[in-house]
Amino acid sequence: MPWLTLTFAILAETIGTTALQASQQFTRPLPSLIVVISYAIAFYLLALALKSIPVGIAYAIWSGLGIVFIALIGFVAFNQRLDLPALLGMGLILAGIVVINLFSQAATH
Repeated sequence: MPWLTLTFAILAETIGTTALQASQQFTRPLPSLIVVISYAIAFYLLALALKSIPVGIAYAIWSGLGIVFIALIGFVAFNQRLDLPALLGMGLILAGIVVINLFSQAATH
């Protein structure tokens, strides 16, 4: 259950960050409200996940997947392009997340 909670925390943070772009520096009320609510949910769920997942592991996964998800949303929703080094770097981030989840004993304690 803590991994599902962390997953929902990451999704909420991704929604909040996407709304942050759409808020145009907090000048648009609805996206600004979505930012605040999404981040509140994200941090609450992260706090719950931290009851069972070590903070370093949870944050590595949170930030890594958040980077990749936001880059994908930026590409699809905002027509933001990434160059080869950025894509390679994100591939390394994903590889790191896979290594943590498959091989780290810290991820299971």
